[in-house]
Amino acid sequence: MRLLVFVFFFAIPSVCIRAQTIADQDSLRLTLQQADSLFVKNNLLLLAERFRVDASQAQILQAGLYDNPNLTLEVSSYNNETRRVLDVGRQGQKTVSIQQLLYTAGKRNKRIALASESARLTQLELLDLLRGLRFDLRTRFYSIYFQQQTLARFDQQLATLQTTVAAYEVQYKRNNVSLRELLRLKALLFQLANDRTAIRFQLADDQRAIRTLLSVDQPIKPVSVDQLVSRYRVPVQSDDTLQQLALRNRPDLKATESLVQQAKLNHTLQRALATPDVRVGGTYDQAGSYIQNYVGLSVSADIPVFNRNQGAIRAARSQIQYQQQLQQQKANQVMNEVATSLEKIREVERRVQTVEEQFSTQFDELNRGVITSFQKGNITLIEFVDLIEAYNDSVSQLNRLKADRVSAYEELNYLLGEDLFK
Repeated sequence: MRLLVFVFFFAIPSVCIRAQTIADQDSLRLTLQQADSLFVKNNLLLLAERFRVDASQAQILQAGLYDNPNLTLEVSSYNNETRRVLDVGRQGQKTVSIQQLLYTAGKRNKRIALASESARLTQLELLDLLRGLRFDLRTRFYSIYFQQQTLARFDQQLATLQTTVAAYEVQYKRNNVSLRELLRLKALLFQLANDRTAIRFQLADDQRAIRTLLSVDQPIKPVSVDQLVSRYRVPVQSDDTLQQLALRNRPDLKATESLVQQAKLNHTLQRALATPDVRVGGTYDQAGSYIQNYVGLSVSADIPVFNRNQGAIRAARSQIQYQQQLQQQKANQVMNEVATSLEKIREVERRVQTVEEQFSTQFDELNRGVITSFQKGNITLIEFVDLIEAYNDSVSQLNRLKADRVSAYEELNYLLGEDLFK
């Protein structure tokens, strides 16, 4: 029986490796830098947001345009003396007037300033969208890599256990092993298969999300990741320095500052709207005035007796205070987020330091030794199962720890609004 198991140990894993190689050939192999470039080029949300930026720039142009002049033409519908319809000749009557609205109190410049700040807010929203999507991209990129690492180990273990179970079933039918031993191995195989399925489900979700971010239809296979992971180190800057860096860089915080500025500009505009605008124009009247061919100039303006825009001015003033409170709240949130992120980094580094540098290598060696010892009959089935369970759990936990570590550093990048680990 041991010989049969030994043969299966090396035959079926080679088939699994070939199947995995074929699957890798269908994947899109990308470094993180290549994924970033593809993301900026292809992401549909970013492309759509750029149209919003273009639209906001067009609003600046619109705010600077003058109103069109108003032209009025009045002609005589029927001349009783000449009995002519629409008599506009020398004996008839026609009136032509033209008016132009002139803004006072600098309303045009104030509207341009408000539209410009609104366009700036749109650009900041684009940057914030880019920041959030890039964080999602990088987190899923690393998550996919470490999940694939775990699956590769699990696939090897599954192949080993499947051959073992197959060999034990043959020996059970020959009454060489007990049903209890066979069921214990099947339970271990079932548990490992369930763990693998859970990882496959999470990997499928991450693959779906990253393919959407990159606008591609192929599975992604991260490459050259180990070189990237080594660049993540606890920042040498103080917590206060990093918090101030976030306050300067975060586009979402700058967006709240832009809203405060817009509220102030709107308040200035509303006060200017209390000043009436002036309409100037000219009139030509052929025969309807006290003289023939009358030419006159006109100036008109509203008299601010009842409506001096009091309500809009008061509302704009309250809006300033409202936006200022939100901006201060956002600033406090940013500082707390950075402080919490640094705590996470220090905690995950403490966890990593508790794992010896040779931990992964030692467990691989132990796993190979367990298989060899079991084949030779040097350890019992119970010992074999316990050691295999410990190995599988350790592989899963170690790769999850590595993914958590990278995610913690990428979260700090996200919260700072800057790539601190280049």
